[in-house]
Amino acid sequence: MSRLLSAGTACLVIVDIQEAFRKSISGLDRVIVKTAAAARGFELLGCPIVITEQYPEGLGNTVPEIEGAVSDAFRFEKSAFSACGAAGFEDFLRERGITDVAVAGIEAHVCVNQTVHDLLEGGFGVHLLEDAVESRFAADKATAISKMTQTGAVPSTVEMALFELLADSKSGHFKEIQALIK
Repeated sequence: MSRLLSAGTACLVIVDIQEAFRKSISGLDRVIVKTAAAARGFELLGCPIVITEQYPEGLGNTVPEIEGAVSDAFRFEKSAFSACGAAGFEDFLRERGITDVAVAGIEAHVCVNQTVHDLLEGGFGVHLLEDAVESRFAADKATAISKMTQTGAVPSTVEMALFELLADSKSGHFKEIQALIK
C-alpha cells in the first residue's frame, strides 16, 4: 500500500450517496459537491470509479449530481453494509490491478466504516476522503473517521487525492484538476 495515490493503481469508490439520505443528513450537499469533483477528477485522470447503492428500491438511486459527474462508472447494488459484500466488488478491483482505493460516501459510521475495514482486511490501501463522507450525527462521523484512520486508512481530502493522482504541475490535466477544486 502506498501512502500516496497513483493514477495507475487507484480507484474511487462512492458509497451509497442516494436520494433518501437528502432528508436526514444535513451535510450531504457539501459531500455531493466534493464527491462529484472527485469523480470528475478521477475520470479525467483515467482512474476507475465505482458507485454502490444500498437497497435502491427503498433508498432511491445515486443522486443526479454524482450521476452527471461521470460518464463511465461501475455499479454495484448491495444489501450488505460493506461494499465488499456486493457480489463481484473485490474481484472487480483485483482484475483491474487496483491496490489503493479512495473512499467517499455515507454514512461514515456504517457503510463507509465497514467498507473501509473490509478493504483493509483484503489488503487494499484505503485513502479516506474525509471531506466527502458524512453521517447524520457529528459524533458518529468523528468516531468513524478516528476508528478508520487508527486502523490503517490514510486520511485524505478530495483536493489532496486529486493532486496526488496528478503528481506533476506539468501534467496535461493540471488546469482542469485545479478548476475542479476552486
